[in-house]
Amino acid sequence: MGELELVVAERMGRSFAAHQFHQGALRVLRPHYLDDSGQVCYVVVNPGGAYLGADLFVLDLEVGDGADLLLTTQSATKVYRTPGSFAEQQMTVRLGEDARLELVPDQLIAYREASYRQRTHITVRPSSSLVMAEVVTPGWSPDGAAFRYKEVRLRNEIHVETEEGSQLLALDNLLIRPPSGDVTGLGFMEGYSHLGSLIVVDLRVDQALADHLHAATSGHQALTGISLTRTLAGTTGLVLRSLSNSTGELNRLLGACTTLLRKRWYGQEPLNLRKH
Repeated sequence: MGELELVVAERMGRSFAAHQFHQGALRVLRPHYLDDSGQVCYVVVNPGGAYLGADLFVLDLEVGDGADLLLTTQSATKVYRTPGSFAEQQMTVRLGEDARLELVPDQLIAYREASYRQRTHITVRPSSSLVMAEVVTPGWSPDGAAFRYKEVRLRNEIHVETEEGSQLLALDNLLIRPPSGDVTGLGFMEGYSHLGSLIVVDLRVDQALADHLHAATSGHQALTGISLTRTLAGTTGLVLRSLSNSTGELNRLLGACTTLLRKRWYGQEPLNLRKH
């Protein structure tokens, strides 16, 4: 069991943690400021190093009005065998007016006989900005043979909060359940083994942005598709899916997308988290 609460606020153009709480197998490292934009970067750490059967990790994030948070992880999330019950992560995210969240964890690695569920409930304001990038990969054995996990389920529920109440913008429910344990089956993941996802919610999301992101991904060795959600209170969501056989290739592809957004919207340089 691990629990983490983090509330980020803004003061004089600089974001900071107004509240922190952790217990069990979750915590955050000290904050970093990667540039002079005022965006604060926090790194989530799991001292246990991996998720096991029946593990539950609960994260509660709030980014207040005008605040700017970059949240990442110290290393890959590893899910080992989960006999008897699945491992689970539950995350609740609330973004205030003009708040921004970049959620860019390292890859999720599901090993042989692993079952993992991740449930994320997000509430944004019409002026909020959300970018979430994630890669799912199968674990490998020392001799190069692929481990065969049982199930990975990622559910993202995104609501837009207005004066009239909360409305559902998108329900993104991804289930990877390899038939006979083989994640690379043709017609299932078209022969690929790795999956990358990018979710963007912002007033500036439109078809032109989708076209620019598609162009940014065209030079990568991956099969990529992009779709738009409906528009609520002027804000729209974008979902990108990409299939590949390489974690590095998907990280480069998603990095190209986040670089485009950071430069176009905020004038920031590409992310360089320098973890390795």
